[in-house]
Amino acid sequence: MSHVLIVEDEPAIAESLSFALRRDGFTVDVAGCLSEAEDKIGRADLMLLDLMLPDGSGFDLIVRTRRRSSRPAIIVLSSRDDEADRVAALETGSDDYVTKPFSPREVVARVRAVLRRAQPPADATPLPEPVSPFPISVDSTTRRALVAGRLLELTRVEFDLLACLVEDPGRVYTRAQLIDRVWGDGFAITDRTVDSHVKGLRKKVLEAGGDPNLIETVRGVGYRMAAGEPAEAEAE
Repeated sequence: MSHVLIVEDEPAIAESLSFALRRDGFTVDVAGCLSEAEDKIGRADLMLLDLMLPDGSGFDLIVRTRRRSSRPAIIVLSSRDDEADRVAALETGSDDYVTKPFSPREVVARVRAVLRRAQPPADATPLPEPVSPFPISVDSTTRRALVAGRLLELTRVEFDLLACLVEDPGRVYTRAQLIDRVWGDGFAITDRTVDSHVKGLRKKVLEAGGDPNLIETVRGVGYRMAAGEPAEAEAE
């Protein structure tokens, strides 16, 4: 059974989440600050993370977590509902963002959805490698993506976006189609969230030595993986 780490300094919130998760079959650890979370994160499959903690910002923990060899999924819990905060959390590496107040049942549903995205179906057929005429390859069984032979360090959402785009180069996916494929039902995901993840994906492709313009913007519609010589990227 999956192990969830709750990083939350408000005891009532931590207790209600812990009860709901345990009732649903998860094993749970609770940390009230960043330093305590650092000691417990190694065994977590997913972390529920408050951004405002007594000894620092949850953003710092996201960054440090994404540098680890073991990278749990991250769902941010925050009382801040500004778009800038949502985008910052997603671009930093979180997999989802939930604003307070929230229903523990909703959080449990989101935990299950994020963990489900992280695990390929038992009968999943690996995508061919390479999957396009360009040096980007994706293996859905190991959840590894390579560009020019170099491993891409992707978040779960970034991997799923890339896997969707490379399976049919040249096909245009609307933002709504990408939301349905990557997040599924039950998530209040905006077009801006999709754009933010694509921006992060392009940046990582570039850092790995690939051409970020392979992921093309189709103005007013969505995105596609270039099927020929990539065009210059348009401003978002």
